[in-house]
Amino acid sequence: MSATLVIGPAWVGDMVMAQSLFRLLRTQEPDVAIDVIGPPWSVPLVGRMPEVRRGIPLDVAHGEFGLGARRALGKSLHSAGYARAIVLPRSFKSALVPWFARIPVRTGFAAELRGLLLNDSRELDRQVLDQTVKRFLALGVAPGVAIPAPAQPTLRVDEANRAALMRRLGLGGRPAVALMPGAAYGPAKQWPISNFAELAGLLSSRGLDVWVLGSAGERAIGEKIRAGAAGAAVFNLCGQTSLEDTVDLLSAVRAAVTNDSGLMHVAAAAGPHVVAIYGSSSPDFTPPLTVRKTILYQGLACSPCFRRECPLGHLNCLHEITPSRVLAAYLEGTGL
Repeated sequence: MSATLVIGPAWVGDMVMAQSLFRLLRTQEPDVAIDVIGPPWSVPLVGRMPEVRRGIPLDVAHGEFGLGARRALGKSLHSAGYARAIVLPRSFKSALVPWFARIPVRTGFAAELRGLLLNDSRELDRQVLDQTVKRFLALGVAPGVAIPAPAQPTLRVDEANRAALMRRLGLGGRPAVALMPGAAYGPAKQWPISNFAELAGLLSSRGLDVWVLGSAGERAIGEKIRAGAAGAAVFNLCGQTSLEDTVDLLSAVRAAVTNDSGLMHVAAAAGPHVVAIYGSSSPDFTPPLTVRKTILYQGLACSPCFRRECPLGHLNCLHEITPSRVLAAYLEGTGL
């Protein structure tokens, strides 16, 4: 049995999309052992991917070079017997661990003068590889070989943990819809909080509970939604669940309404219908990899700008998407 080490992406959504690569590798070689390195905030997801043998955390802060930590981890993996490494990020530092581990074949895209570290360096054709998931898949095939259609990411659900969570959090009284109002990238990807609050009221009036999911840093956003939807059955769960817990809770909802965020991709892999709201980004580049989705995107003349903040100051790409339109997308997508 051969073994492959994958240097995974830092972003949660990208780690979910990387599962399409892991599934491709297992299709090519059913017995391959796949280990994945990632930061502590995204690597727990690979524990829910049956294709992966183990996740290996690299505890280096976002933006930190971390030479010592990368050298130590690489040397600790030297005797692990990896036949190849696939480096998904395009930074110089991300290629260091396989080089320190002396893995025979080190594959990645040419970038940041990484020729010293990679011995299977590929050129990135941005027009052909026009989606993040396609770029990941391209590193799993030989140069010049056509990439297959991406397999849909599917995260394993822990039903016992889900039941325990719902008891602890007082959930399960009525069917639920999840709202994910955060977007770590910036405000140009965040549908207005007041719109989420109005939508929560509309959903609650139809006999639905509303679960607001996000990180501890987004708890204040969840409180604003709860307060803005006075009288609605809104549960602010931001900061009360781990990433794995969120997978389990998302498997229990009818739908997830979300910005283009990491949790959007988690929801797509957990099973509910996904209503995805796009602002400054493009649904063509990072779509949720599921057939159960509704994309809301204005496609204005200024879109997509891919900026963290609206350079024109109006954010019309998001303001023009109304709560009633999102409710209609939910109803149509779920067939209710």
